[in-house]
Amino acid sequence: MAPMDGQRATWPRTALGIFGLFAYALTGWLYLGSGLVMPYPVVMWIPWLWGGWQAVKVFRRVPEWTPVVALAAVIYWVGFVQLGSWIFGWSA
Repeated sequence: MAPMDGQRATWPRTALGIFGLFAYALTGWLYLGSGLVMPYPVVMWIPWLWGGWQAVKVFRRVPEWTPVVALAAVIYWVGFVQLGSWIFGWSA
């Protein structure tokens, strides 16, 4: 799929997008390790899979924004686990 702005995807844009996909895949360690902190980690796996689908969609349209999806995944994970520790007393 061509980028939304009609320009060809250049190598730096594609490389940044590939880095973003790789970074998103690395966030999977956080989500898979959520079982050490929370009682039902599948609650975290579903948003991570949805985010992966979104990362691929962003990569196809504007690859340079793909690292933002990985950053959003980390922020979401930290926020969710922290909120759970305050409300439910989760701890590792």
